[in-house]
Order: sequence, then C-alpha cells, then structure tokens
Amino acid sequence: MSEAVGSKEEVSALARGLTLLKAIGMAAAPMGNRELADTTGIPKATVSRLTATLVGAGYLRQSRDSERFSLGPALLDMSSRYLRHFDLRAVARPHLTDLSEFAGASIHLGVRDELDMLVIDTLRPRSAIISSRIDVGSRMSITTSASGRAYLSALPEAEQTELLAQIREEAGENWPALEPRLMASVEEYSRVGYCSSFGEWHPEIHALGFALQGPRGERYGVGCGGPAYLLTREAMLERVVPRLLDVAQRISAEAGSFNPD
Repeated sequence: MSEAVGSKEEVSALARGLTLLKAIGMAAAPMGNRELADTTGIPKATVSRLTATLVGAGYLRQSRDSERFSLGPALLDMSSRYLRHFDLRAVARPHLTDLSEFAGASIHLGVRDELDMLVIDTLRPRSAIISSRIDVGSRMSITTSASGRAYLSALPEAEQTELLAQIREEAGENWPALEPRLMASVEEYSRVGYCSSFGEWHPEIHALGFALQGPRGERYGVGCGGPAYLLTREAMLERVVPRLLDVAQRISAEAGSFNPD
C-alpha cells in the first residue's frame, strides 16, 4: 500500500512539474515562485521544491540574483532530439519549400498540443518582403488557423468528436458562434481537400491548410499563408490551391513508402 501511495505522489509531482514548465514556456518573461503558484494553483512551497529540482536537472534556468525562472537548456536538447528523429519533416521539406517559393507564402508544419497547433518547422520564400513572425515553437489555435482546421477535419470520426467536445467545453458561451464555422471547415476539407482561413486567425493573414499523416500514424497540420494584401483570396484559391493539393498528395505518397521501425 505504501508503494502505491508513493507512486501516486511521484506521478502527481511529475504532472505539477510539467505544469510549471508549460506555464514558464508560455510566459512573456521569467516567472517567480509566487507568480507560478498564483498562475497554476500549486502551493508555493511545492512550487519552490519543484523549481529547485528542475533547475538542478537543467530544465529550468534561474535568473542571476533573483528567484525568477526561464526554460533551461535540457529542454532544448530534448526538442533537438525530437526533431532529429522526426521522419516526416525530412520527407516533407523539399515539397514544402517548392510550395513556399511557388506561392510566395510562409509554410508552417505543426503538431497538436491541447487545443493549439504547435509549430515544429517553418519555411519562408526567398522573395519574402515581410518575414513571418511565426517560428518554431509558435502556437496557432486549432479553431481559427487553416492548419488547425485541416488537422481537425482529417481526424477519424471518434477522435474528431472528442476534440470538438474539448473545444466546446473551452469555448463556453462562444460555442454557438464557433460551431458553424468549424463544421463548415470540416465540410470544406471533405469536399475540396483543404481548409481556408481568410482573416480569421489574424485579420491581415490569409492561409490554406492541409493535413498529413506520418508513417507511424502521427498527424500534422500544414499552413500556407501570408499577408492578405499580397495573397488575396482569389489568388490563393485560383493559383495556390492546385499546387498545394499536388504537394499534399506527393508528400502523402512518399510518407506511405516508409515503414515504422
């Protein structure tokens, strides 16, 4: 019985440590123990013990002469290892580069993290006049981004229903206004093979999105977009869509030729 209790406490400590890492990672500036306690609801004494442990392991870095913390180098090492073993990125990059240059648009490859798409790779055309602020580690809402909507739309029915339920719970009173737009995106993807977001994720950004599945069943969302004044709705639909669908097909065909280890 004591072993079971100890195991539960260790799991709880792990969950709380991960909560602290996420809170610090999403903050605009380093955070102190009191601020972390207020943000996460974890008791300050527990926060202090956890941050000390995380600093010792290299997952957090303490600001000099202060009790404020930012993410540490051990997380960068873990992220680099993840990307080095990421099969689909190597397969997709040449095709996404081709799409980026053809469309004059930025390309973002993302994976789901809760109700966001977390960008794990980004490409910009050499001709870009204005550089996108979206980079590796950026987040885009599943509900308003083209890549997020495509990810949602391509899910098997049971997984899609579960994700929609989570979105509905998070949206609260905004759900009645959000639901029709999401279901229209699902229908759009089923009908034409992509999702669009014209000024919905950001009022000055136009984007198209499609979904990919890796050789081990992992799922990704891809966004192709840029400034609305350069990439008009008409240009995106008439000129970019055919190339985008071709690129999606080529990547899927190549990814399907890879077998899991």
